Amino acid sequence: MRKNIIISGVGGQGILTMAAIIDLAAMNLGLHVKQAEVHGMSQRGGAVESHLRISSEEIYSDLIPQGKADVILSLEPMEALRYLPFLSPEGVIITAKEPYKNIPNYPDETELLKTVEKSTAHVLVEAALLARQAGSPKTYNIVMLGAASPYLDIDPRELEQAITHYFSSKGEAVVNMNLQAFRLGLSNNPN
Repeated sequence: MRKNIIISGVGGQGILTMAAIIDLAAMNLGLHVKQAEVHGMSQRGGAVESHLRISSEEIYSDLIPQGKADVILSLEPMEALRYLPFLSPEGVIITAKEPYKNIPNYPDETELLKTVEKSTAHVLVEAALLARQAGSPKTYNIVMLGAASPYLDIDPRELEQAITHYFSSKGEAVVNMNLQAFRLGLSNNPN
């Protein structure tokens, strides 16, 4: 098993939380994990990316070369397109439909989504709606993790265990809300 995942978005969206949950699930399965993050101006709404490499064999580099990512998991459509050169020809983009308009000349969102749809295999997710259904807009990232889970080669039950462990210190209600968000994202996926 070998999986290269780029998680992207804007500072404060929970990119590093998603990476930590995937890492935990993979390590619980005895897999090798390497992760690298670029925070940029994350505290000011700037771009954040995490390279996540998972394998049943030893991994020598934590950065994913261009053309080698199996999955781009993005919490924002413009950020999904930023990493398109990293995607392998067989790769897939999973992105939230909702833009995070943090710059004055943000591109037209309809055109952004059309570009994603034309570029490669993709899954578009109404993450804000599903997060509200789960009980909190803060679960947006976990909705997206659920939508991406069929492409990660990690059983969703393992990811649910990692979610439970990750949020356990915040109480049962927070754990259950995040599990609900994960399941809503998973059930929204066409696969």
